[in-house]
Amino acid sequence: MPADLAVIGLGPYGLPLAQAAVAAGIPTIGYRTGPEAGSLSPAELRRMLSGGFRPTTDPAELGRVRTAVICAPTPRGADGGPDLSQLEAAARTLAAHLRPHTTVILESPVYPGTTEEFLRPLLEEGSGLRAGRDFHLAYSPSRVDPGNRDVTPATTPKVIGGLTPACTESAAAFHGRLTDKVVRARGLREAETVQLLETNYRHVNIALVNEMAVLCNDLGVDLWDVIRCAETKPFGFQAFRPGPGVGGHSVPQDMTAPGGRGLRMVELARQVNDRMPGYVIQRAATLLNEHGKSARGARVLLLGVTYKPDLADLQGTPAREIALRLRELGAAVSYHDPYIPSWSVLDHPVPRADSLYEAAADADLTILLQQHRTYDLQGLSVKAQLLLDTRGAAPAGAAHRL
Repeated sequence: MPADLAVIGLGPYGLPLAQAAVAAGIPTIGYRTGPEAGSLSPAELRRMLSGGFRPTTDPAELGRVRTAVICAPTPRGADGGPDLSQLEAAARTLAAHLRPHTTVILESPVYPGTTEEFLRPLLEEGSGLRAGRDFHLAYSPSRVDPGNRDVTPATTPKVIGGLTPACTESAAAFHGRLTDKVVRARGLREAETVQLLETNYRHVNIALVNEMAVLCNDLGVDLWDVIRCAETKPFGFQAFRPGPGVGGHSVPQDMTAPGGRGLRMVELARQVNDRMPGYVIQRAATLLNEHGKSARGARVLLLGVTYKPDLADLQGTPAREIALRLRELGAAVSYHDPYIPSWSVLDHPVPRADSLYEAAADADLTILLQQHRTYDLQGLSVKAQLLLDTRGAAPAGAAHRL
């Protein structure tokens, strides 16, 4: 059966899109752009395959679809902005097989202007076709919240911005098959800047509460109670919570383009968030000292090393830096995570605790980095000799909170 859709890039953006398309009855092929791929359970993969999903390594199949969505990962590059190398490779592969009347949609996080100034020339030069005349070109920011069971593609409005009004309508017609609401942006740059605003909004607000966490600890104030009270305000406030750092696949962009005007607020937010793993180490060392122990030689257990709860994803997790710094202090580090069977930091394996309660009882310090649903924090707070809770998840008074 010929596919209607090609999803190029099966990472954190492409795989959820492919799942949504298959669930909507759209025959879909998936083409990987690199080693990174999203995770599927065997049952999920069987459902997708039975629903019409076909993974392929044959680039010629990209020329047999009506819609091609590029979801290539754009991780943080050396300059702090998104690395477009996988996007470039995906574009060149697609261009060599692009047919007239195809709708091409970019959904990777990029700088404003990338679709028109970077992607468009690659597609046109490689195909001999003209965007806006021979094929449709649009941008749509990915709105994926991994692990959130309350948010589905069907109920998440989709923003679309095209090179031309006809490009917008073609892309909107495709996404209208997946979601209840399509929002049309004025153009490509507006749609790209939606992604910029949404990503930076998250990072800036997390930075604010991370700074509040440091301040409140110095003042002897319970920040978690402050947030509990503040979120009762019905206007002008949205609750964010601090943590040991910020992970995930969304890169904060403190520049609107390479070498372009900077966003000072975002640059500062990134600095604040990047300092949080070091602050966790500081708090850990202080707690050990207060209980007559040194970080050197201390047995430290890290609970939950993924970047998000109930998700087997280590992308950008602050646990890596925390484990590394603890080792540099001479601590013996181990970890427990029900989603990560083995874990290495700088190619050095970190011992995995088999029995959670025994490991917590044996450790001089247990640090909760991620709040997985399977963790009984009341029970852990009883078993652990010393518990540092970086997520405010343990019962009040049962642990030392960040």
